[in-house]
Amino acid sequence: MSSHDDHTTVIVGAGPAGLTAALGLARYRHPVIVVDGPRAPRNSASAGVHGHIGMDGVTPAEFRERAWRELSRYTTVERLEDDADSVSSAPGGGFRVALGGGETVEARTVLLATGVVDVHPADVDGFAECWGRSVIHCPFCLGEENAGRRWATVADNAELAGLSAVAFRAWSEDTIAICQESMPGLETARATARSRRGDVVTGTVRRLHHREGSLYGIELADGRVLERQTLVWTPRQRQQPVVQRAAEELKLTVDDAGFVGVDASQCTSVPGLYAAGDLTSRWKQSVTASTAAGAVAADAIHMSALLGAVHH
Repeated sequence: MSSHDDHTTVIVGAGPAGLTAALGLARYRHPVIVVDGPRAPRNSASAGVHGHIGMDGVTPAEFRERAWRELSRYTTVERLEDDADSVSSAPGGGFRVALGGGETVEARTVLLATGVVDVHPADVDGFAECWGRSVIHCPFCLGEENAGRRWATVADNAELAGLSAVAFRAWSEDTIAICQESMPGLETARATARSRRGDVVTGTVRRLHHREGSLYGIELADGRVLERQTLVWTPRQRQQPVVQRAAEELKLTVDDAGFVGVDASQCTSVPGLYAAGDLTSRWKQSVTASTAAGAVAADAIHMSALLGAVHH
């Protein structure tokens, strides 16, 4: 076990939120330990990071390599290449982070920045091969790279189904929504879509026809094949195991979908435990949003440590 002074922060996760927080704290000369797991990051299938000024188009690997090169200049930042298994309360106050290799680290402050896990549909042949290329979860992230193609979107509610034709018009003039026959409001959604030169098709996606990840047809369970080149599909998401365990162990506030609740400073319902990035919101998942949250968390952690030192 290794313990650190009251100003040390352990950051669990080395994505945009965690790396930005580490840089912010390093600039404050605040001791930081970044736990960087060995698994490929969630966005590793993407050909490039988009929408982040100065980084538009760089690969996820290049983004991380640049970040670590910058962080290596700061002597207060330590990188631990290991998985974090759990985050629990330490007997003397603060938190204990247990690592996969058997080591434990204690610190006064912890920032969870693990991202989330996309749960891909196991029964759709071809999904994995197309994911991050012609099957996209976010038009903002990859819409430009799929512009001018025939789009479809898998929709689980009538409002999204009806508006998809106009919502994606910046990238495609030919968009349909694929819904279940039992979806409430189906006919209203279909009428709305058709009024905007779109359509709603009912059925269950079973296979994606593609050439090396480039989609050209969507096969439904009844055998119909829809000629489409891009599919917008936002899969279900779950928290990383370490976050699930921390939420249960420390009684964190989470919403109905399991996302961790934070205040304006990115602090969770447990003082001293912060969270930033995709694990806090289903609808604010981008590199830019995550880096912004990491910067906010770094400022808040520094101010908390500063005020604590003053009151001591």
